[in-house]
Amino acid sequence: MSTESSTEKSAVNGIRTLLGLSGVIALIVGILILVWPAKTAAVVAAIIAIYAIVGGLTYLGLGIFARSMGGWARVGHLVLGLVFVIAGIIAFMNLAQTTVWLAVFLGILVGIMWIIEGIVSLTALGGARSKGWSIFFAILSIVAGIILLFSPFWGAAVLWWLLGISLVVLGILQIIRAFSFSAKDL
Repeated sequence: MSTESSTEKSAVNGIRTLLGLSGVIALIVGILILVWPAKTAAVVAAIIAIYAIVGGLTYLGLGIFARSMGGWARVGHLVLGLVFVIAGIIAFMNLAQTTVWLAVFLGILVGIMWIIEGIVSLTALGGARSKGWSIFFAILSIVAGIILLFSPFWGAAVLWWLLGISLVVLGILQIIRAFSFSAKDL
């Protein structure tokens, strides 16, 4: 067996493994979202809280031990580290409230982004090839954004379910892709 074919086979096996693994992870997370939406959302909130604490400790460490930083940079890192650690601890103290707050925040954020996206689409009509579809998209985006702003929690819940369904479908497709991937796809 030549070096190229051995290297190629190794690359294909590695890619197939990664495709399959990412597909399995997406499928599992999607199923968890669909079966236990609130618990899975709480786990996501806990992961964010852990990230905040770890990030805060990192900033605190930089503020304390970094020798190349000036005084204000050190103070900034220390303050940022404290804010992150305190936010992470507060999030853990009431994980259910943190989960609801994150859902509402994301619902409002997505609502605002959709409204802005719709407005931007309307402002770009002059260069659009299909003005009808652009107007339809813009109106749909603005209306969906307004709906999310008026009910951000329920909107976030619907988006969460859609994410779960998407992850299940994409996970299955990725697993199928892992089994069908070959050297021709390189």
